[in-house]
Amino acid sequence: MLDTTRSCLWLWLLVLGLLLFTTNGAYVPITYVQSAVAKGAVCLDGSPPAYHWDKGYGTGINSWLIQLEGGGWCNNVSSCLVRKNTHLGSSKRMVKQIPFSGILNNKRIFNPDFYNWNRIKVRYCDGSSFTGDVAAVNPVTNLHFRGASVWLAVMEDLLSKGMRNAENAILSGCSAGGLASILHCDSFRALLPMGTKVKCISDAGYFINTRDVSGGHYIQTFFDQLVATHGSAKNLLPSCTSRMKPGLCFFPQYIAQQIRTPLFIINAAYDSWQIRNILAPGIADPHGHWESCKLDIKNCLPSQIKVMQDFRLQFLVALLRLGKSASRGMFIDSCFAHCQTEMQELWFMQDSPLLNKTKIGKAVGDWFYDKKPFQKIDCAYPCNPTCHNRVYDDPHAPHS
Repeated sequence: MLDTTRSCLWLWLLVLGLLLFTTNGAYVPITYVQSAVAKGAVCLDGSPPAYHWDKGYGTGINSWLIQLEGGGWCNNVSSCLVRKNTHLGSSKRMVKQIPFSGILNNKRIFNPDFYNWNRIKVRYCDGSSFTGDVAAVNPVTNLHFRGASVWLAVMEDLLSKGMRNAENAILSGCSAGGLASILHCDSFRALLPMGTKVKCISDAGYFINTRDVSGGHYIQTFFDQLVATHGSAKNLLPSCTSRMKPGLCFFPQYIAQQIRTPLFIINAAYDSWQIRNILAPGIADPHGHWESCKLDIKNCLPSQIKVMQDFRLQFLVALLRLGKSASRGMFIDSCFAHCQTEMQELWFMQDSPLLNKTKIGKAVGDWFYDKKPFQKIDCAYPCNPTCHNRVYDDPHAPHS
């Protein structure tokens, strides 16, 4: 009986392992852009930028999907000094290979529209969503604020390796990378031939300017400091910076309507990162009343759910600034989640979240190929039973 139980357990673990291996797709090695160093296009610590490239094949050989890594930002010298000793500030600290899943998966069953494209994960090591532009390097800190140069160096490297012949191209990204895909959307389009079909996707990158639970403007102050530290103003939209202070031009709600390239916004209306870091950051909740709620939405008190419902309404108002263009796409679910394109179970699996009976992967594919427009906003929490609401283990764990 014991042997039978053990055999069943081993079989279950084997099946689970095989499923995980299968859905994750291939492990893809890192490529360092060594030539970028001479141009000053470097990570916070001065190391070269990097990316992972799984080459396209068959009908996808001239199609390119660029996925910009997320990972927050550093807003001052102190936080950037901490960051430069991590994989988010130095390519020396990055793992040599990573699994490609979700929108990067190389299997048709898990990524039906983009599985055979050239799929690239651009690593994030500048802390400014690829906008930093400070020429001088302080010899004391040895910090390099060169995000905009990193962006251009990586794009030039990919263009030289075949992207200049692209027939189809997507600039995508998650979190800080999703914000970068908005900020760089039109400049990405400008790098490619006129005949290329180019669109952009922002996953969990529509950060909104709103008050925190204490009534303060934590995120606005944070972005003001970020833009000043990194010298980002010159790389933000001039049509925005000419009429408001540069820090505000880091918020998608003030720039998205001016993006000319087709853009698809994927976001949870109760984005877990924004709830944890914009609505109820630690500095606005000194007594920790929100800690349990931020770990798991099921722990939230009715009064906290009401605050989150108000946040959702503010998010939707900010989203309306996108305009009504048919070229825009929207998948706004009512989940407590953050970054849904890179996780296979959220992108395209049997039990993936649905809006209008449609998975994210299907909605994005139909939109890109002009098969069917998709602009859907979910009803309020807790109306969607297909959500995979995120649960955090440690209230002090680093935020993704």
